[in-house]
Amino acid sequence: MNQSTNQYIEPFDVIIIGAGGAGLMCARTAGLRDRSVLVLEHNHRIGKKILISGGGRCNFTNLHAGPENYLSNNPHFCRSALSRYPASQFIELVQQHNIAYYEKTLGQLFCRTSSREIVDLLRTECHEVGAQLKTECTIERIERTDRFRLQTNHGPLECESLVVATGALSFPKLGATDFGYRIAEQFNVPIIEPRPGLVPLVPRLADEGPWPFGDLSGNSLDCIASAGGQSFRENLLFTHHGLSGPAILQVSNYCAPGEPFTLNLLPEQTPKALLEDARTQRLDAVRWLEAWFPKRVASALGQKFAPAKPLLQLKQSERDQLVEHLCDWALIAADTGGYAKAEVTAGGVDTAALSSKTMECRTVPGLYFIGEVVDVTGWLGGYNFQWAWASGHAAGEVI
Repeated sequence: MNQSTNQYIEPFDVIIIGAGGAGLMCARTAGLRDRSVLVLEHNHRIGKKILISGGGRCNFTNLHAGPENYLSNNPHFCRSALSRYPASQFIELVQQHNIAYYEKTLGQLFCRTSSREIVDLLRTECHEVGAQLKTECTIERIERTDRFRLQTNHGPLECESLVVATGALSFPKLGATDFGYRIAEQFNVPIIEPRPGLVPLVPRLADEGPWPFGDLSGNSLDCIASAGGQSFRENLLFTHHGLSGPAILQVSNYCAPGEPFTLNLLPEQTPKALLEDARTQRLDAVRWLEAWFPKRVASALGQKFAPAKPLLQLKQSERDQLVEHLCDWALIAADTGGYAKAEVTAGGVDTAALSSKTMECRTVPGLYFIGEVVDVTGWLGGYNFQWAWASGHAAGEVI
């Protein structure tokens, strides 16, 4: 009882802020240990990001998920949680709920029917262990003495352990906010500067001005995109403003605005073979490139990267430059599509402030951060959901 107001404060062992993948997994895991758990969600429904993921079929994990598939200021931080809750354990849970799934490519697992099945799985698991879910709940104030006290639009609450699973800034249309970072700042927990991750890029040529290929919007190519020592062979997609597609989203994690990245547009060819062919080629660059690219793409690249005359008549330096653009095209990420287009948020709560085993804040006992709000960002392809399951499980085992 609050003596000053005589208002009853409902007590819980654990309160989790955020009913996304990490928060719900944490609630389920803590509930299995007979902890009294309340999950607070400011949206009107739980798991909104899960529902839209994977084109509505939820790429819920990746068979190959390991520490090497994640970006963080401390690349080893995620190792403990991922090893203790690997993809195989979530797959087992999916199978227990009789959810049909399939491997699309590169170890990516999707629901065969609907992402709603994953949300229903998590809701059912939470219900079975007695974890309570409260939606349309906003938090007005958090205080900490011997326990955490929360003032909400549903009244005051208190708990022994407070878990921040708020997500981050990607998909603002789904209600994403900076609330998790504000909680960190309140308790003097350091933050690595957030930025959009897995996001389309607005490139500029390394030695020139604005992006000249807007007319190619909708064309897709197989390529190898590279940045920051990482390379990804997947499709790129030309857009009105720049580049998107899986290869570009992957490389964007390693390429902040102002930083370089490269594209190999002909991964099946070698520069040496291309140069040898071009040296005796009577076709101009446009016609020559039609052997590998759609006509519109061949026309745009050929006109941009080579003079309009037979390749055999070009200077050797001109042929070298053409092949370099095809196999090692240097670009600068001038900008990104922003959080509205980003799949995730890179950066976040500094892992140096957290225990890699429990996700507990080192300087604030009882305060935990899990999921996307933490400075751990996975590749495209189910890796970020696996981090949500693993980090939520890690905290749920100890709170």
